[in-house]
Amino acid sequence: MAIQPDKAAMLERIRRDILKNQICPELAAGATNLVMGEGSVDADIMFIGEAPGKNEDLQGRPFVGAAGKFLDEMLRGVNLRRQDVYITNIVKYRPPDNRDPLPEEKLAFWPYLLRQLAVIRPKVVVTLGRHSLEHFLPGRQISAVHGQPKRLKIIFPGGNQPSGLVILPLYHPAAALYNGSMRLTLMDDFARLPEVINQDSSNSN
Repeated sequence: MAIQPDKAAMLERIRRDILKNQICPELAAGATNLVMGEGSVDADIMFIGEAPGKNEDLQGRPFVGAAGKFLDEMLRGVNLRRQDVYITNIVKYRPPDNRDPLPEEKLAFWPYLLRQLAVIRPKVVVTLGRHSLEHFLPGRQISAVHGQPKRLKIIFPGGNQPSGLVILPLYHPAAALYNGSMRLTLMDDFARLPEVINQDSSNSN
């Protein structure tokens, strides 16, 4: 019987490597915590946002502020809990004054996000906002592709064969919080998640 890899230990190694390699030291100097992610290491669904905000930085957990509560609400709407999925961001440190992450900051953290993906191996990646979307579907506008699942091939670190992955682009919960029409659009798109998962499972069989 094959020994199952200790995914929690592998994720911890990624965290240690970020610290050891001093990724984005300017961001690290102004941050309280390195915010890696949380949830099930065997999740079928992985949510990827852009960067931690103030509450996330203080608590060391992703999506715990108002946007996180909205995300929890939408998860409950499709009979999921935070512990059923995995939630992370591309950039793992809070940018000063909650500014957008810079292109070079996103590029610096990208290899570590790929390693997280390689460990968890989700069936569906839900990108939250344009910063997350552009790494998986470069040149696509979120206003044009939101709620539309896209299948792509990706080569994980240490591998040489591409793996299939379904990307579901969604608006970022923080952007939709105080925009009534965007909020409704996001909730409608989110409600498609079970259908996307079931469709992917059918295609895999």
